[in-house]
Amino acid sequence: MRYSGSKIGSLLVAMLSFLASAGQVKAEDIGRIDTSGFDQAVNKAFVPVSDAISSIIFYSIDLSVAGQSTSLPLILVWLIAASVFYTLYLGFINFRGLRHSRQVLRGDFDNETDDGHISRFEVLSTELSGTVGLGNIAGVAVAISLGGPGATLWMIIAALFGMSTKFAEAALGVRFRIKTEDGRFQGGPMYYLKNGLSEIGWPKLGTILSVLFALFCVVGSLGAGNMFQSNQAYAALVSVTGGEFSFWANKGWLFGSIMALLVGVVIIGGIRRIARVAEIVVPFMGGIYVLAALTVILLNIGAVPDAFVTIFKSGMTLEAGFGGLVGAIIMGIQRAAFSNEAGIGTAGIAHAPTKTNQAVSEGFIGMLGPVIDTVIICTMTALVIIISGVYEFGQGIEGVELTKRAFEANISWFPYVLAVAVNLFAFSTMLAWSYYGSKSFSFLFGERRDVELVYRILFCLFLIPGAMAELGPVIAFTDALIFAMAIPNIIGLYFLAPILKRELKEYWEKVTA
Repeated sequence: MRYSGSKIGSLLVAMLSFLASAGQVKAEDIGRIDTSGFDQAVNKAFVPVSDAISSIIFYSIDLSVAGQSTSLPLILVWLIAASVFYTLYLGFINFRGLRHSRQVLRGDFDNETDDGHISRFEVLSTELSGTVGLGNIAGVAVAISLGGPGATLWMIIAALFGMSTKFAEAALGVRFRIKTEDGRFQGGPMYYLKNGLSEIGWPKLGTILSVLFALFCVVGSLGAGNMFQSNQAYAALVSVTGGEFSFWANKGWLFGSIMALLVGVVIIGGIRRIARVAEIVVPFMGGIYVLAALTVILLNIGAVPDAFVTIFKSGMTLEAGFGGLVGAIIMGIQRAAFSNEAGIGTAGIAHAPTKTNQAVSEGFIGMLGPVIDTVIICTMTALVIIISGVYEFGQGIEGVELTKRAFEANISWFPYVLAVAVNLFAFSTMLAWSYYGSKSFSFLFGERRDVELVYRILFCLFLIPGAMAELGPVIAFTDALIFAMAIPNIIGLYFLAPILKRELKEYWEKVTA
């Protein structure tokens, strides 16, 4: 599906008008903008829309076991079912292919004549820039607060199964990618849904699912992948620099403008520049955070064995009652699914421009994402929280504040590290989601550079009200759409499973030969 240039222009004008409507202000008043009226007006308008969409996407079944109640979101069942299916269907490729993943990543099977734009490591960095973020800091704390230490065990188990879904998304992203008229490669669920289902005789279904996925991705990228990140990064900066007495207090417009400039400098250059920056930022930001976590763990090395015993007992026994066990399982699986995005479809977009002629080989790179994001980084966060014990006495404290206190108990200056980490995580997430959104936008309106440029400008502009406003219902709405991406994506994954299994078999025969 494509739309004319005039419609793109109309869309741009409409969105710019929306941004401008935040308020007509004089230059001398810009330092003291009060956006509360704007926040309230937009929130009020979005509440019914947000509630309606969220109630559908995050529809939950209430479970009451042994006097304890918990909720099971069906979207979580949808995500984990796909990961279990692909793990079994591909013969536990997530375990038997792990050694081969390392070989592919270091370039053992690369060929200079292969098609594509960027290296395997750059692609993996781009994908991780979108998944390694606030969820690794705040999300793990929420999971432990609500599900206990046992949630960590199920988080790891779910991530191991999610590797198989990521394998499928990355491989299919390359298998059904297209080459544009100006020589660029792009792919993802939009293309394997449309072209893949057409190849097996379901063209109409493929078109419908691909358009739905692209629409969900565009809107979700501008909210949860953009405005939310800007908002949280700004909040972290204000908190660490003095709160209401900080220079940055009430200057969300300034922070958002600076962030828009920095992001714009990178994303206007396209995937090559995004990949080059991600290749530097992701290892750096991950290194800072992991180093801080390792410091805490080493300072409390004697408590580590007990922490693992606590995780296992809480996650596998009825120590907290059957209801507590169910809660730990649900929260652990939910944290893994929400953290590494297995099943959402973003991996297919990120891996499509890889320099390779062997589509299946990229699947082995794709499945490394959940290992790094969830098994390593999320688990280290969980260990720090459990070792510190703050989850036991920190009643009423959750999210990033709980993680901050856990680190602060051992590293007094950690809030400064956290502020840097949050801003880097947010920045890298914006880069990744700007790419996902631009590719979905160009799928709808035409695979041309000028079309993608329109989207990238919009993406940068949305960062400003994101830092200024508290748009809870807007973010909830876009967050729901991001998880809505999993619905058409996973339907396509089921349909295309036989193609992937056949090509994996052929690939393994070549490798072993």
